[in-house]
Amino acid sequence: MIEAVGLTKRYGDKTAVHDLSFQVRPGAVTGFLGPNGSGKSTTMRMILGLDNPTSGSVTIGGYPYRKLPNAPREVGALLDAKAVHGGRSARNHLLSLAQLSGIPARRVDEVLGVVGLQEVARKRSKGFSLGMGQRLGIAAALLGDPQVLLFDEPVNGLDPEGILWVRNLMKALAAEGRTVFVSSHLMSEMALTADHLIVIGRGQLLADMSVTDFISANSADFARVRTPDTEPQQREKLTSALTEAGGHVLPELDGALRVTGLALPRISDLAHDADVRLWELSPHQASLEEAYMRMTQGVVDYRSTVDQRSGLQQPLPPGVQPPMPVPGQGQPG
Repeated sequence: MIEAVGLTKRYGDKTAVHDLSFQVRPGAVTGFLGPNGSGKSTTMRMILGLDNPTSGSVTIGGYPYRKLPNAPREVGALLDAKAVHGGRSARNHLLSLAQLSGIPARRVDEVLGVVGLQEVARKRSKGFSLGMGQRLGIAAALLGDPQVLLFDEPVNGLDPEGILWVRNLMKALAAEGRTVFVSSHLMSEMALTADHLIVIGRGQLLADMSVTDFISANSADFARVRTPDTEPQQREKLTSALTEAGGHVLPELDGALRVTGLALPRISDLAHDADVRLWELSPHQASLEEAYMRMTQGVVDYRSTVDQRSGLQQPLPPGVQPPMPVPGQGQPG
């Protein structure tokens, strides 16, 4: 297990991480999310002893990384897939890491097979594609058969087959009881891979909860309703009926209606009473990406001036309060 308590890191006048506390438990894939500049990389570096915290502490299995008896056999990490001597072959790179940690050479060939690089094992890594470099970095993380694994953007540069392979690998490692901590900006992939989320913004904890709870806490569910496209008067009649019944109706770009404040059976009954035919009546729950965008929209440091027009910051329906951090789960910056 990874445990951070009051973790703080300052670089001069800049505070990269502030009073950050969380636990990454074994047996689950924990996603680590946050905008660029939120402190994710700094936090991972402190976990691995590459940076010293200004205050607070972070331990792995109860020990700081530098005090682990044989760290490479207990912790595996992929932070920078490019941190490889380009003149070395993939096998020699892994072999040198194995020799430094007392890992038998046969393990090198095993992990090369796991990541699918056995056919190019003797080729120099400087000729590797981005995806091949990622696979080599993952092989290095797996080399010591560790119980704790940290990955920073592990699917970067991988093709769809490679992304699926990484997803299944993460899940399999967690199913074996290992601690798996994954930082990524790909919300769609995190939705399919992670069981739990830790979200930070401007160095502070925003959320520490399951994926399901995170989406529920940071989204406003609605019903999508569609009437015949050739009969606009029916849509107007339905809009009036729904509004009179206390619902809130917003038009969608494709002509459908977004309805909040009314349950689906009630919407169906109102449409029937108003003699309006429905082409669609479906529930909608926000995706992880939508929930994440809503949670972090106030802590993004680099924002395009066209975000509002591109729909990245959709306004909340009237009566719906903006998301707030869960009590005891951290405060936003």
